[in-house]
Amino acid sequence: METLTILEKIRNGADKQFPGVNLEDENLADCQLAKINLAGANLAGTDLSGANLQGARLDGANLLGAELNQADIRANLVGANLMQADLSNTDLRGANLRGANFMGAKLVQASLAGAFLSGANLTGVDLQGVDLRGADLRGANLNNANLKGANLLQADLKGSNLSQSNLEEADLRGADLAGANLSEANLLCAELEGTNFEGVNLERTCTLGTSK
Repeated sequence: METLTILEKIRNGADKQFPGVNLEDENLADCQLAKINLAGANLAGTDLSGANLQGARLDGANLLGAELNQADIRANLVGANLMQADLSNTDLRGANLRGANFMGAKLVQASLAGAFLSGANLTGVDLQGVDLRGADLRGANLNNANLKGANLLQADLKGSNLSQSNLEEADLRGADLAGANLSEANLLCAELEGTNFEGVNLERTCTLGTSK
């Protein structure tokens, strides 16, 4: 099927089944794509800004460098490639992002409350001020991530790698950090009331001014 025909079908909602489709660098900004099946699709560089992707299947999709700012992506993104994607101001609440790769992605003011991020790669990602309340981050790689002022209230961070991460002024109240690696992390002025630190590696971790 020709790309133009596929795009027309997607835009008018005539069809919802497009697994594995190649839409690299196409424009789907502000489109209504709720519950569409784009599993395994190539969406590298695609403009999906402002799009409604609630309930969509994007598992295994390639979203390298995609524009997703202000989009509703409360969707299935298991194993998706989100490297260098712009996810600024996106709604990812409750999204399934297990094993997704976020390296180089922009997540400024994104909402990830209740999202499933176990095993996700967030190495070096800027998550400053991001809402991660109740998120499942078990086994996630957050090495060198910027989580300054992030809301991690009651988040599940068991076994996660937070080495060299910046958690200054982060809200970790009630969070579960059992078995996590926080070596060389910055917890300056973080809120830690009720936080579980069982078996945590705190070697050379800064805990000045923390509130327990």
